[in-house]
Amino acid sequence: MPIINRIADFTEDMTAWRRHLHAHPEVNFDCHETAAFVVARLRDFGITDIHEGIATSGVVAMIEGQGAGPTIGLRADMDALPMDEITGLEYASATSGAMHACGHDGHTTMLLGAARYLAETRNFTGRVALIFQPAEELGGGGRVMVEEGILDRFGIAQVYALHTLPGLPVGHFLTTPGPIMAAVDTATIQIRGRGGHGAMPHETADPLIAAVSLVQAIQSIVSRNHDPMQELVISVTQIHAGSADNVIPDEAWVQATVRTFDTAVQRMVMRRLEEIVAGQAASFGVEATLDYAIGYPPTINDPEKTAFAAAIAAEVAGQAAVDAEMQPQMGSEDFAYLLNDRPGCYLFVGNGDTAGLHHPMFDFTDETAAYGASFFARVVERANPV
Repeated sequence: MPIINRIADFTEDMTAWRRHLHAHPEVNFDCHETAAFVVARLRDFGITDIHEGIATSGVVAMIEGQGAGPTIGLRADMDALPMDEITGLEYASATSGAMHACGHDGHTTMLLGAARYLAETRNFTGRVALIFQPAEELGGGGRVMVEEGILDRFGIAQVYALHTLPGLPVGHFLTTPGPIMAAVDTATIQIRGRGGHGAMPHETADPLIAAVSLVQAIQSIVSRNHDPMQELVISVTQIHAGSADNVIPDEAWVQATVRTFDTAVQRMVMRRLEEIVAGQAASFGVEATLDYAIGYPPTINDPEKTAFAAAIAAEVAGQAAVDAEMQPQMGSEDFAYLLNDRPGCYLFVGNGDTAGLHHPMFDFTDETAAYGASFFARVVERANPV
């Protein structure tokens, strides 16, 4: 078996932990019960250097190795999504409006599995920083933990994280040097016109027709203002206006997500959105304002650490099960904030043939946990050998 035998020995325990977490999801920064569960398990493993309340409910725990050496950070996110689960599983979410639909219950379990093994064996030098982070999905908990100083406070020299991936076979890994996940920004456009009777549009300044034209014009940014050899996604995801079939409303509201890897491309999108919004407003005789909110930066893997991580993944899963040159994805990830300040690597680990991420039928595949825990453990042992 490619996974670590000792970690395989407590697969049943990891399954129990994971299913408990799945049944008790918490959203955003409010991961207090999850954190308490994590801390209880860490204490069961004999880990005593535990720091709580970081970024509201985050936890950092330290394991000392055999002798001096650098500190390696291993990160898992703990938060769930604000959505209802429809799996019907016996361990399905018991919390209305919250669900682990992105595998964070599994990520936390994988790091707990590695923690148990590393605390037992201590077959490494230096230290391990176990980072259990809230608010990856909505609040940028990674940014807050960095701003609260965890990298300097605990002397973390390099960082690693895993994310489960549906459609990739269990026991397989994907990563790539350089950009792996995109920056994510949100553009919100408020259009103010003059409403009136639907039968008398000539007496109004219709914000709806302006919104429709605006959405079409936004699509031209990708097709006519952007180098097609560079990655860019702009998706208009919301239009809100109106209350009745015979009423032209006073206002309309449009929102879009913008995904980029390059700051020059990001600046171009911001400039063109400002120009398009102003131009469309003048064209239709309405007022329009753009609120462009810059979100998570791109997740950029360090090439040297990525080569190292890929070699560790191959040791755990076999060379044929590792793709270290994957196509970057346009999703986003707040592990980017840690990688902005420290070299490291973000990888995907296979969840098998399951429902997709953020789907109400999604469930983490428990067999994946042993692969992830083994990867984390081997990263520490190979980076800081005794």
